[in-house]
Amino acid sequence: SRDYSAPVNFISAGMKKSAAEDMSEEDSDEDEKPVKQEEIPKEFVPKKLKTGGNFKPSQKGFAGGTKSFVDFGSWERHTKGIGQKLLQKMGYVPGRGLGKNAQGIINPIEAKQRKGKGAVGAYGSERTSQSLQDFPVVDSEEEAEEEFQKELSQWRKDPNGGKKKPKYSYKTVEELKAKGRINKQLSTPQKEISQVKVIDMTGREQKVYYSYSQISHKHNIPDNNPQQPLGKDCKPQGFALPELEHNLQLLISITEQEIIQSDRQLQYERDMVVNLTHEIQKMSEVLSHEERAINNLSKVLEMVEECERRMQPGCENPLTLDECAKIFETLQDKYYEEYRMSDRVDLAVAIVYPLMKDYFKNWDPLKDCTYGTEIIAKWKSLLENDQLLSHGGQDLSTDAFHRLMWEIWMPYVRNIVAQWQPRNCGSMVDFLDSWVNVVPVWILENILDQLIFPKLQKEVESWNPLTDTVPIHSWIHPWLPLMQARLEPLYSPIRNKLANALQKWHPSDSSAKLILQPWKDVFTPGSWEAFMVKNIVPKLGMCLNELIINPHQQHMDAFYWVIDWEGMISVSSLVGLLEKHFFPKWLQVLCSWLSNSPNYEEITKWYLGWKSMFSDQVLAHPSIKDKFNEALDIMNRAVSSSVGGYMQPGARENIAYLTHTERRKDFQYEAMQERREAENMAQRGIGMAASSVPMNFKDLIQTKAEEHNIVFMPVIGKRHEGKQLYTFGRIVIYIDRGVVFVQGEKTWVPTSLQSLIDMAK
Repeated sequence: SRDYSAPVNFISAGMKKSAAEDMSEEDSDEDEKPVKQEEIPKEFVPKKLKTGGNFKPSQKGFAGGTKSFVDFGSWERHTKGIGQKLLQKMGYVPGRGLGKNAQGIINPIEAKQRKGKGAVGAYGSERTSQSLQDFPVVDSEEEAEEEFQKELSQWRKDPNGGKKKPKYSYKTVEELKAKGRINKQLSTPQKEISQVKVIDMTGREQKVYYSYSQISHKHNIPDNNPQQPLGKDCKPQGFALPELEHNLQLLISITEQEIIQSDRQLQYERDMVVNLTHEIQKMSEVLSHEERAINNLSKVLEMVEECERRMQPGCENPLTLDECAKIFETLQDKYYEEYRMSDRVDLAVAIVYPLMKDYFKNWDPLKDCTYGTEIIAKWKSLLENDQLLSHGGQDLSTDAFHRLMWEIWMPYVRNIVAQWQPRNCGSMVDFLDSWVNVVPVWILENILDQLIFPKLQKEVESWNPLTDTVPIHSWIHPWLPLMQARLEPLYSPIRNKLANALQKWHPSDSSAKLILQPWKDVFTPGSWEAFMVKNIVPKLGMCLNELIINPHQQHMDAFYWVIDWEGMISVSSLVGLLEKHFFPKWLQVLCSWLSNSPNYEEITKWYLGWKSMFSDQVLAHPSIKDKFNEALDIMNRAVSSSVGGYMQPGARENIAYLTHTERRKDFQYEAMQERREAENMAQRGIGMAASSVPMNFKDLIQTKAEEHNIVFMPVIGKRHEGKQLYTFGRIVIYIDRGVVFVQGEKTWVPTSLQSLIDMAK
């Protein structure tokens, strides 16, 4: 419904046109009517552009250029011509195209007016004559039409109703062989598998195939379907023989199978030929090797027969040991394999043993100890087996050289050892030394254990150290390099006999030291120390008890007898003797002398004289140091005491100087010893020093300090009762007879090593 309350609006209906304008509009409408595709001339149909035609980059101009370039840029006559100038500066040549190779167009692009208002190409081709000349095209409409009609005919029924020509596919024998190889590769012909009978009951009727490969072709065999009734559109077949087609297909399949089977058989035969060729080569090599072996064995047999002939008693040219060795060398060098495989033991027994018996017939081992060593060494390399024999020699039957030494050489040694006197050991030792590298080890051990040792044991039992003029070490010690630990059972009876001989011995007799000294390094350290403590140390103690210390008239013989045994007995035993039997009397004499207004110069000389009687090793012992320091303390107390009458002038200073000098010497000696120990540890290395067993208690403390990263070092110039002070961390300690003393508030307190480590941490 209209709204009549709204204001009135006027709508423009346009301007009335004149009759002339109406006529022009009708003409334009007729032009704008679409033109049918069939009415368009063929020449205006779009055509394919022929690219790369007559156009070349180096062309000076276009082939179809109709307009000249004379009027090109004519508009610049109304301007200042700046465009032309810029182009010329950049290399532009009038009459040529733009670009590096002048490939640009010269004439401007022409425009062609379309007839109507339709789409592009609706009124035919819009190309100008210039573009057609410059870019010619190829007319391909006919080809496209043919392709279209060809594709279209595939979906249509043949209007002519003609029959297609049958296309035949052919298989060559090579294709068939390749197919057979791909389907089944057989190393040997398997006729049972390839020609197996297969019954196919998957269809309407039962079918029989003669191989598995025929199953893949069963779709080619026509089925006997019932004929359909003929209709209007069904045409009767002019020629239909399914049985014949089936039979032909069957013959083709059988032929294919035969070809494939023949190819497989041929390949198998070729492989057999190659295999047999290799077998022939191997057998020819084996045959040549066997021929060489037979030839070598025949030569070896000839050489052995020649040796056997020359071994006969009545032979004109008998075989010598050197010639026999040369024959065996020839066998070993030229016929090594045959020589190693043959039975050398029987050959050596038959040929070498009689010659070897004759060679050693007049041999005396003690007179000519090196006789036959070169010959035996040569035969050792010829006859000895490579593998090691057992210790007991049970493999005599397998080694010709060991059997030769045991049966030929050993009887002479047994005879000579039976006649040998053990005290004449030089000749026997020289004999065994010269043969030690030639004789098998187990034979040498047998000689030492079964022949030499019983003779030595019997001689030791009959030895009397009191009556025999020849010392026992002169005929026992030469056997040490050869027998070594085998002589251990002899040491115990020797020690017993020596102990019995020392019961009535006095230290003034120096012959005992001459007899015992060679045995110090032979006996074990424990047994030697026990022997000394039991038999020598008590005698020396009695001798020191008998010593009389008299400063005015001193007899030193007894002291010299004791000190002479310093290298024989241990330092601890000697120090014990001095502490028990010497220093008490010595200090007592010193005290009594000091109490009678002595001459301190004489006391000083007496003190230094006695100290010079001891070696540095004895003086370095803590107990000896303590005794001499005690003597110095006594002298200091004597000169510093106010009790008494007249005091010799300068005595106090002399004694103080003596004390200072002696203690400085002790400190220097200890510092030198520590330096030597440090150098030795540096040479051994930190690892070895850490792993080595500490020699004394100080070394043990040093090792523990290194393990716990604690500083352990001596305090220079600080002593307590003659003992060197050390810092263990922040703790001050000193060591006395294997005990650690820690500085307390008032006194020195002994403590354990673990407690010391805990305190230092």
